[in-house]
Amino acid sequence: MNRHEIITKDPRLLSGTPVFAGTRVPVESLISHLIAGDTLEDFLDGFPGVRREQAEAFLELALDAALTDARAA
Repeated sequence: MNRHEIITKDPRLLSGTPVFAGTRVPVESLISHLIAGDTLEDFLDGFPGVRREQAEAFLELALDAALTDARAA
């Protein structure tokens, strides 16, 4: 999945907060839900505009970024 199909960032939409493409759902909300103990299913049920593929791809991007940062440290 192309990054632009996962996340978009537009200064006219939520002041440029990264959101799931095609929605107004901030990607940060997925992380917040998971930290709070919600499952991915819970999140998707609460935000039906976000596709499972998008959420999973975003988590993969976040993991890759974290691992890259950890290697650079």
